[in-house]
Amino acid sequence: MPLKDPEAFDGMLMAMAQQHEEGVQELLDTIFSFLARKTDFYTGASRATARKLILEKFEKYESKAKEAEMKKKKEFDEIDRKRKERAEKERREQEAPPVDLSESSVQELTEEEAERLQKEIDNKKKPEQSSSPEPSGASSSAGGSGDAPAVTKVEENGSKPADDEDEDENDKGKLKPNSGNGCDLPDYRWTQTLSEIELRIPLKINLKSGDVKIEFKKRHLTVGLKNQPPIIDAETFNEIKVEESTWVLEDRKVIFITLEKVNKMEWWNRLVMTDPELNTRKVNPEPSKLSDLDGETRSMVEKMMYDQRRKEMGLPTSEEEKKQEMLKKFMGAHPEMDFSKCKFS
Repeated sequence: MPLKDPEAFDGMLMAMAQQHEEGVQELLDTIFSFLARKTDFYTGASRATARKLILEKFEKYESKAKEAEMKKKKEFDEIDRKRKERAEKERREQEAPPVDLSESSVQELTEEEAERLQKEIDNKKKPEQSSSPEPSGASSSAGGSGDAPAVTKVEENGSKPADDEDEDENDKGKLKPNSGNGCDLPDYRWTQTLSEIELRIPLKINLKSGDVKIEFKKRHLTVGLKNQPPIIDAETFNEIKVEESTWVLEDRKVIFITLEKVNKMEWWNRLVMTDPELNTRKVNPEPSKLSDLDGETRSMVEKMMYDQRRKEMGLPTSEEEKKQEMLKKFMGAHPEMDFSKCKFS
């Protein structure tokens, strides 16, 4: 009669299996020794009956194991196919000329947004020209050809102008993300999108899948090799979907892990809490991937990118604009109040 819950004794059996350093052979020794010493398995029925029973059970679970292995292989093949597609896409983008990258990096701005930005930049320059009569030549330079190249540089290179090197005080000491918006560390390399993490751990020797020990928890990742200290054993930056996270051993020498994020609206500043911290303000999301997001998520990502560009140009973000507008309305409604010493932040 089959068990109602085949996994009911998994914890007990796993604990027992871990005590057998020589593996399955030693484990089977223990089981058949138990049957011989504590049951009538060998004596209660004929030898042929006992052998038949063993073979029946072996064949039953052999077919189940093969089915599970085939299913897992298909999943791994699909993961590998997607990984190769992403790698090929990343390779093509890295080989593309800078101009092509710049065009894709600004294509999310609509004509209306671009026109509004230009007007704000022009309006910002006018007070500077009128309030400083002394250096008129310098003012003309700043308002004309001086600032134009800085904006052009952002658009053509897809990068920040030189004066952006003055990092925010909170960002000093943080690492710049790699080309995949993750980090290259001595023992492993990880990259990320808004929805998932990809982790690659190169091995010094060729191994089998059975030599790899990986455990996914909601907010903890353990990766190691049999009879060796773990490579990673720490709390993750945020929660992952355990049931959607997978791993595969590539060419017997690279552990490839995919972690599915629970929160798909944030960039991780580290894989695990023992890693050095990244400056997520320098993350460069691929505009081509925005089309893969749902409407609400895409609009939020576009807003983040829009605000980031405005910061690079020294302009207020959309939230700061709203606050400034509210302040102007308040000032207009209360002309009797003195706002000359009021600083908006």
